Amino acid sequence: MSGLPTRQIPGVYHRRFGEFLVTGISDGYVEMGYNIFREFEPQDVDLMMARDHRVSPPRISVNCFLVRGPAGTVLIDCGSADKFGPTAGKLFENLEAAGVDPSEVDHVLLTHCHPDHSSGLADPKNGRRLFPNATVIANRKEIEHWFSDEEMASVDERKRLRYFGWTREQVEPYREKHLRLADDGEEVLPGIRLVECAGHTPGHSTWLIRSQGQQMIVWGDLAHVPEIQVARPEVSMSFDHDPDLAAKNRTALLARIFEEDMLVAGMHIHFPGFGWLVRESSGYRVATEQWNFEI
Repeated sequence: MSGLPTRQIPGVYHRRFGEFLVTGISDGYVEMGYNIFREFEPQDVDLMMARDHRVSPPRISVNCFLVRGPAGTVLIDCGSADKFGPTAGKLFENLEAAGVDPSEVDHVLLTHCHPDHSSGLADPKNGRRLFPNATVIANRKEIEHWFSDEEMASVDERKRLRYFGWTREQVEPYREKHLRLADDGEEVLPGIRLVECAGHTPGHSTWLIRSQGQQMIVWGDLAHVPEIQVARPEVSMSFDHDPDLAAKNRTALLARIFEEDMLVAGMHIHFPGFGWLVRESSGYRVATEQWNFEI
């Protein structure tokens, strides 16, 4: 049969949240191997993924979130550009499908500076800012770490390139006039507050949005593989800067999210990335939010 589609429709999903319109924007996905888990065996991964009919080794979704409302037009994280192959780097085509030009973005908030979250800031060929009218806001500790020559000298060549080098390449074009450093607990824009959750990186941050009595947390890399790390918060990743601190802070923040019944928007929750925590055994699971036709 000829004429059948070969691609999905654009990865764009809108959701009202108080005074805000929050839009999940897919950047695609990344196929990962078993070696991403620290002290967690392949057979354990297979069992936990099979429970939810997920592929194993895991396929990790990459999402960004556009937040429009009292704070202007805000993009939280900006995807992976060309750093992770043909299945990722879809942010800009999906922004176009959503009717948003990058020049309309007032602020880009970074959860952290790993390449699947920050590689869409600038064109590495010429240093051109891809969000020409935006101010980047990031945790002060995050930027200080990746721009520390001492820290850079202490790691292997691969990390020097992929973490320090790529971060500097992306952030430097904004650094002089278009970068704002924030601290834990700071309300950086109306209704949007930085909640630090260090460990995955030194300044890994989540963004708490409050509006009309509701709370949503955009949780960055609190969980890379939600089927595993939400159910087993102690499981850390091979690319965590401080795995033990990451596990400790993940456990504490998951408990807070559950207790305060926050809506979750997750960078690595399967698109469109919205859900709620449900208590299960000694951990939790993400109950993905029902799809709504009306915005």
